[in-house]
Amino acid sequence: MSEHAETVLPPRLRAGDTVRVVAPARSRAMIMEHDNTRWIDERFAAMGLTLTFGAHVDEDDQFRSASIEHRVADLHAAFADPSVAGILTVIGGFNSNELLPHLDFDLIAANPKVFCGYSDITALQNAILARTGLVTYSGPHWSSWGMRDHFEPTGDWFRAAVMEDAPIAVEPAQAWTDDPWFMDQDTRTPVPNEGWWPLRPGQASGRVVGGNLSTLGLLQGTAYMPSLDGALLFLEDDFESDAAHVARNLTALLQQPGADGITGLVIGRFQSSSAVTRAALDEIVERQPALRGKPVLAGVDFGHTSPLLTLPVGGTAEAVVAEDATSLTITRH
Repeated sequence: MSEHAETVLPPRLRAGDTVRVVAPARSRAMIMEHDNTRWIDERFAAMGLTLTFGAHVDEDDQFRSASIEHRVADLHAAFADPSVAGILTVIGGFNSNELLPHLDFDLIAANPKVFCGYSDITALQNAILARTGLVTYSGPHWSSWGMRDHFEPTGDWFRAAVMEDAPIAVEPAQAWTDDPWFMDQDTRTPVPNEGWWPLRPGQASGRVVGGNLSTLGLLQGTAYMPSLDGALLFLEDDFESDAAHVARNLTALLQQPGADGITGLVIGRFQSSSAVTRAALDEIVERQPALRGKPVLAGVDFGHTSPLLTLPVGGTAEAVVAEDATSLTITRH
């Protein structure tokens, strides 16, 4: 695929469809140590979607993962199976990028379908965009649907992105959570949302590139890195990345070829334990030549807190950033 080849939207998911769950990173065996499948199953049944599972999702080695061969086989089988309309990842992890040299991108391109997950799955999503033009979705894992309380609007945003056609006008969530819900469904601490942070004013539209900042950085200098020219970047990171790590990783990303051509930056909400503050982000942004004169919006509802917005990697979005009139719209998904 050339850097600016036309992107391809997969067919919408519909009631009656089958969704395959695969584990390109960590194993389902780890997730099942805290069994929340009751709420997962109820939610997918309510959408009229049938879940099936890759043959190797429970393989569990010293990295809490499966062999490269088996993870690739499950992903290829999901794309190749005509009875499968969409693909969900079990969870993220650390090693999805191991699969990249082994993927049949022609097979993926020939069988466009919804593929959704986030965090470590960022490596697969942006590689698929770079090599095939297929739009994939940075959004909830299969395991994410096991959150009993305070789950919405995660589900609403997912359905809007992969089951409907209309542009999505994103509104800030009323509250957010950042707690180990998967271990304790009864002790939850919703936090009132103070709203998004307009760090730099302006208006931008462009192709959505990004996801997890640390994971996207793994693609730098490889054949799997999508072009940044014309991109509206969406970036987030988890509790392991403090302000210094965010700064160095963003600096490296914005020194890539084409980075001067990004149209703007949208930053997801950081987990509380990362201690990344608005003041820190403001200083980080100030130091980036590629961001001068471009809108930057932070504290948006995606990343490793809940709720979680579903973003079309390779789709398009528009951000208007102002102190009194900020908006975010996903225009093509």
